[in-house]
Amino acid sequence: MSYNARDVHPETVRAVLEKAESQTLLSPADSNRILEAYAIPTLRTELARSAGEAAEMAEEIGFPVAMKLASPDITHKSEVGGVLLQLEDSHSVREGFARMIENARRAWPQAEILGVHVQRMVAEGQEVIIGAVQDEQFGPLVMFGSGGIEVEGLKDVQFALAPLGRAEAESMLENTWAGVKLHGFRNLPAADRQAVLDALLHLAQLAADFPQLAEIEINPLRVLEDGQGAVALDVRARIMT
Repeated sequence: MSYNARDVHPETVRAVLEKAESQTLLSPADSNRILEAYAIPTLRTELARSAGEAAEMAEEIGFPVAMKLASPDITHKSEVGGVLLQLEDSHSVREGFARMIENARRAWPQAEILGVHVQRMVAEGQEVIIGAVQDEQFGPLVMFGSGGIEVEGLKDVQFALAPLGRAEAESMLENTWAGVKLHGFRNLPAADRQAVLDALLHLAQLAADFPQLAEIEINPLRVLEDGQGAVALDVRARIMT
C-alpha cells in the first residue's frame, strides 16, 4: 500500500482537533483516533485511575498487557518506573499499578498523575520513531529514525519537508541505521519496511493537511516481521495554542 487519499479521513481529525481546542496535549485516545484516521495502526489504550480499574481493563483487553504511566508532566516514563511489560494476570496488574504510581510520586512529587494506560502486548519487532512538527521557517517537517530507548543515544534521525513523495521516504530510510536494519541484520529478521514507508507517507500528509497540529511523535512504531505490518505503541500529539 502507498499513500492514497481514499485511505484517510480528514473529517475525523478535524472533529478531534475542534473538540480539543482548549487543550495543549491530546489524550492518547484522541491521538490514536488521529493516527487511525490516516491509516496508521494503533493499539487500543485504556486509562485506569485505580488498580481495580486497571485489572478490569486488562481482563477485557486480554493478557498479557503493558502498562504505562499517564502523566502530561513526565515525558520519559521508563526513567521513573512508569512502564511495565508482559503482565500476565490481574494480580500482577494490581501490584504494578500501585508500584508505578508510588515510584512516580516519589520521583516527581509535583507531577500531575492521571493514572495508568493499559494496552495489550504485541509481538516482538524492531522499533523506530516517526514524527512531524510545524517549523516556523520551513512549515511541516517529518522525521524518521531509531526509536525506543535508542532515540536520544544514537541521534539517528532524518528530516524532510512534508508532504513526502515515495522516493523521499525511501531516502530517509536508507540514510539511517534504523532504516537500513529493516532489511535484516545478523540475528534480526527483515522487518516490514513497506509498512514503515506507508506510515511515514501518511504522517507527512497529516502534518501537511493540519498545520494546527504543532507536533506529533510516534515512539516507538513497532515494526513486525516482513509482511506483518507495524503498529504505533506510544504517541504524543500537541496542538497549537
